[in-house]
Parts: sequence; C-alpha cells; structure tokens
Amino acid sequence: MKHVMKKILFVVALVLNLSVAAQTSYRTQIFHPGIKTLQIGIVGVKVGLPIIQLGGQEVLQVSFDEMSREQHSYSYKVIHCNADWTPSSLNSTEYLSGFTTANITDYATSLNTTYLYTHYSFLMPNNDMGFKVSGNYVAIVYEDNKQDEPIAQACFSIVDPKVNVTASVRGNTDTELSGRLQQLDFEVALNGYVVRDVAEELKVVVRQNNRIDNQVTDLQPTYFSNSSLRFINNKALIFEGGNEYHRFDISSVYAAGEGVSSIPFITPHYEAFLNDNKIQGSKPYVYDQDVNGKFIINMQRAQNVDTEADYMMVHFNLPAKQPFFDGQLYLGGEFNYNILNDASRLKYDGKSESYTKFVLLKQGGYNYQFWFVPKGEQKASPERVDGSYWQTNNEYTIYIYHRPFGERYDKLIGVKVVD
Repeated sequence: MKHVMKKILFVVALVLNLSVAAQTSYRTQIFHPGIKTLQIGIVGVKVGLPIIQLGGQEVLQVSFDEMSREQHSYSYKVIHCNADWTPSSLNSTEYLSGFTTANITDYATSLNTTYLYTHYSFLMPNNDMGFKVSGNYVAIVYEDNKQDEPIAQACFSIVDPKVNVTASVRGNTDTELSGRLQQLDFEVALNGYVVRDVAEELKVVVRQNNRIDNQVTDLQPTYFSNSSLRFINNKALIFEGGNEYHRFDISSVYAAGEGVSSIPFITPHYEAFLNDNKIQGSKPYVYDQDVNGKFIINMQRAQNVDTEADYMMVHFNLPAKQPFFDGQLYLGGEFNYNILNDASRLKYDGKSESYTKFVLLKQGGYNYQFWFVPKGEQKASPERVDGSYWQTNNEYTIYIYHRPFGERYDKLIGVKVVD
C-alpha cells in the first residue's frame, strides 16, 4: 500500500511540475551567479527596446560576460511565446526557419582588467536561424547541452505592423489634477485590418519604463469602430509619474564621474562609492535628463568596451533615520532587469542609519531608482523615496496583439513607444 501511495504521490508531483513548467512566464534574467551584464538590443542602437520588424533588416544581439577565462560550451534555443510570455503552442518549425538551437562561437577574453572575464555574444536572425511569425520570443542560454539548466534568458519581440498607434500622456486624471499621476491615452487605427471580435481577439499590454511589476494587461477600448479603437480616460492607464532616474558614470577609474563620490583602488579591484542619495518625496519636481532606467557599457579611451571595460563593486547609500517598517526597499533599473528579489533589495544598517547595497557592475553609465514595495504586495512605487510627479518624463510602450479565431498564437501587429 505504501509503495502504491509513493507512486501516486510521484505522479501527482510530476504532473504539478509539468503544469508549472507549462505556465512559465519568461522575462530577461540571469540564473547563474558567474554570469554578468546580460544585454539584448538592436545592433547599432545604444539604448532601445529589443523589438524588430518581421522580415526587416534590423538584427538583435545578445551578449553577456562569464566571470572567468575558462572556456565554456554555451548554446541557445529560441522559444515563441504568447502575449503573457508563456510558451505558445506552436512547434518550432512553425515559427523558425533553419535550426532551432545554435552554439555560441563568438567570444573573447578581457584585456588588462582587474576582474577576469570572457565576453560572449550572438546575433538573431542569422544565416542558420530566421523568424517566420511575429510575437514574443525568448532566447534561452545553457551550457553543455543541458537545456533544462539555463544560465540566462533574454526576451525580445518581433512585430508585423498592421495597425498604427498614436498616444499622449497628460497630468490631469479622473483622480487628481496635475499632481503625482499620469494618464496615458491612445488610439489604434486599424487601417483596414480586420478584427472580428475586439473583446476576444485583441490583447493590449502597456509597460512603463519596461517594468513588469506595474504593467497593464486585459485592456478593453472605451470606444471602437471598424476603423479604430480608442483607449481614452481609462483608469487602468493611470500610472504613478515617479521621478527622473538617478544616474552615475563609472566609465573612468581616474576621475569620479557624475553621481560618484570616489573610485579607490582597494586591492585587487576598483570600487565605486556613489554620492549619498536623499529621501525627497516632499520636494518640488526638478527636471533631470535620464534614459528611463537603461544603462550603457562604456570605458573612456577604450577600443573595444566589450572586453576592455573593467568591473567594480558599486556602493549605493541612502541615509534614513529609521527603516521602513511597512515594506521593503529595492533598486530599480535595467541593470538588474527590473526584478524585485534579494539581489536588488537594499538592507538597512542601523549603525550608519542608512539603506545600503553594493553591486558588481561593468564600467559605463547607469540609471536607477529606489522602489518601495509594501508588505503583501508585488507592485513597486518610487514615491516613498524619490517622490512622484506628473511632469516626469517616462517611456510607455504599447503592444497590440491579435489572435484571430482558430489561430494558435498571438500575433504582434503594432508597437508604439511614447517618450
């Protein structure tokens, strides 16, 4: 009887594991502690979202560093996803031409750096792999053919533009006038593109500064006709304005850049101590140019920043007389992929009366914010530390997906970036 029960429990556990795996929602992130600076972007574009046009000329590049000079056998596979970033039901031959997996053969070791590393990269599409359909995709990187043990994954989208989107952001909302919130309004011109059942066939996703925690899904238009869809005065599209991102520059070890107090050499590496931040929620808004959370790898006078830029431990410090007892504080930004976890959570040091965090980062320019997450919630807010203002310049990205009746995947038929 015990043997039978064990078999039943094993089968149940296996089914549950398969169910969880089938419902996995992908996002760009690193799984192995030895992997740093995972990036995905369009070749030739310094800061931008990884979105290319189906059949277009743009090429995506995925790159990362492995923190040693040991040779590793890395490969990657590409998976097509639904609008919610769960795996679609398409077979790989339906969304890819050529091979479905590939080895990463482009790599080079670091040169004259205190931290030793090897830089890896690959391009998509390439001569061995092309894309057949639009939608969301994820490139999963693994070692030694162990596809079930990924070291990192990078998400991207391919759009087949069928509709046009026009959008605007304003400070006046249904809940307040010119305060701390922003209202996003937009209209989708169908241009003759046929959508038979808007409520069932269309999926609209909106992100602010490429964040996941406060993204908006399951949107329905306030007005629609055969020619257009309007999303006007939609309460779901009211966002915290937040504040402009803090920024710092560690592109040189010889002089402290913007936002940096000092860069001492503490044998055997350089360390960067940032200027103390301030809790400024009650202060008036002040414009400051940023790149909405993104970062750029850069080293002054380097011929190849991919392999010549060094790593240094960056020290963040936020003085506070006492900790926030009603929630946790995190660092937000693309350098940690906007993920709220232990790796991005600041700790309170009672001795120095401040929140502190140190992160190993590659030389370059970075944006960051302080995000507060109340207990029991998953949505972050910059207001507690950095304040929230309707004037803040944020980047909103609108994704329009369409799954006609009988189809098995979500087509990405329109993308609009509002900055």
